[in-house]
Amino acid sequence: MKILLTAFEPFGGEKINPALEAVSLVPSRVKCADVVKLTVPTVFKKSVDVTAAAIEREKPDAVLCIGQAGGRFGLTPERVAINIDDARVPDNEGNQPVDRPIIAGGAPAYFSTLPIKAMVRAITDAGIPASISNSAGTFVCNHLMYGVLHTLAQNHPAARGGFMHVPFAPEQVVGRPSTPSMSISDIAAGIEAAIRAIIR
Repeated sequence: MKILLTAFEPFGGEKINPALEAVSLVPSRVKCADVVKLTVPTVFKKSVDVTAAAIEREKPDAVLCIGQAGGRFGLTPERVAINIDDARVPDNEGNQPVDRPIIAGGAPAYFSTLPIKAMVRAITDAGIPASISNSAGTFVCNHLMYGVLHTLAQNHPAARGGFMHVPFAPEQVVGRPSTPSMSISDIAAGIEAAIRAIIR
């Protein structure tokens, strides 16, 4: 079995992205699965192009994309991606689409095909906070989730795909009172627990 595990580069003026830092700590082999890691640009369209190329190259059985959601308390597998880009801030190349469909004439939404409830159970069983999220937002995270699920539906219908958000790392919340955070090691352990659930 092969799992493609993606993470975004830092964005929004942050020096790190906890998704990328945590993914780097995930073993390249989890149970019976090879884990192929991919760094994805925090850029509309380019993020999907890079990931779609990796899907064609690696032919994974599952794709799990990881992104930062500052302000959340735990790891949150996303239930659905919607066909809209509506950026509050520019991406890393200055793009800021507003009320624009990701794919003109595409499906209004795609639901995750990963076992999100089992993922949450596995993460919480590992002692790490987690819950299902019903909104991946309208920035590049939602854009990538939608693009990956569209790619799989069109070209690799047997493969599963989805997205999970992770909180800020502690160093990102210095000077941000009452903003939740989680250690990179705990985020990595939660991602690995989610992968184990996907494998099962």
